[in-house]
Amino acid sequence: MKNMNVTMTFDKLVENIQEINNSARVTATGAINRSMTLRNWLIGYYIFEFEQNGKERAEYGTYLLKKLEEQINERGLNTTLFKLCRQFYLTYPQIGATLSRQLDKSDENALSSQSDQRFTTKPELLISRLSFSHIREIMTIDDSFERFFYEFECIKCGWSVRELRRQIGTNLYFRAGISKNPEKVLANIENNDQETLLNIRDPFAFEFLGIEAKEAEKESELEQALMDHLQEFLLELGRGFCFEARHKRIIIDDEYYFPDLVLYNRILHCSVIVELKNEPFNHENLGQINAYVAYYKENEMYPGDNPPIGILLCTKKGPKMVEYALSGMDNQLFVSTYMLQLPDKEQIKEFLIKQMEELGYED
Repeated sequence: MKNMNVTMTFDKLVENIQEINNSARVTATGAINRSMTLRNWLIGYYIFEFEQNGKERAEYGTYLLKKLEEQINERGLNTTLFKLCRQFYLTYPQIGATLSRQLDKSDENALSSQSDQRFTTKPELLISRLSFSHIREIMTIDDSFERFFYEFECIKCGWSVRELRRQIGTNLYFRAGISKNPEKVLANIENNDQETLLNIRDPFAFEFLGIEAKEAEKESELEQALMDHLQEFLLELGRGFCFEARHKRIIIDDEYYFPDLVLYNRILHCSVIVELKNEPFNHENLGQINAYVAYYKENEMYPGDNPPIGILLCTKKGPKMVEYALSGMDNQLFVSTYMLQLPDKEQIKEFLIKQMEELGYED
């Protein structure tokens, strides 16, 4: 690896990137992923070094990456990739150790500043077990410990890029962190290769409301807080949810009833009735939402619609009571819990340490 402290010109920057790309091309087929990952890290390194020390920085400024794309003129070497490479270098400085043991001072400082080396994936594992497509997905996460969680689980479970993207999208890190049994959460994933369109989380995270549990004494207060943060709430529910109404009036036996929230899922093509209860699960609440779903099935379905779905959100549930209460019901109903505050990272850390010890990950 060339001296990292040498100040380079723009022409030298172009030459270095072309040299790295040509070298990567002739690498054996079995090592393509590793080679491309190292290539991208080196491209990010050279770009960052040029931006920090190059005398021509003022001349190119924000046009540097576009100018590189035009000058190199190689398929795949474009502005988008250059941005990712620069982010890759800054996010994973430890990969430099696999290229040269003569790290410059800045890289050594970056490595030594890690608060806990146990939760830093070894560079050899990063480049040999994860493709750059995997790393690209993981780099969308800002928190370094959360990134490590997905790196570790992806390597351990051998996830495809699609599966990794799905686990990040359904917030596996959060679900494992608040579960009383993280091992079971992970086991369920490993034993279930089928991707369902509707994946009802348990629990939901409503920390974006910015309120503590003791402050939300009434269901109406929780409902209003969710309405004030409607975008975040719909994103937490998952894909395809659109807001239709709050407390939409329906008439059953000449009596007025008002479901808390009525949504529509454009992927499933069905109405979704949501009832929010500031109390533990009970069968009376389930009976209520079942009646609402039955009403919508009979009166509110349009051509092309699928049968409606009911989601009951409560503060706590007993799995057996839910199982018995749902038994024999024809409608599609889901019971889930919600939390107003996120737990800290300690549970996930303990869980990961246990897994690493069992796998000999630190050897």
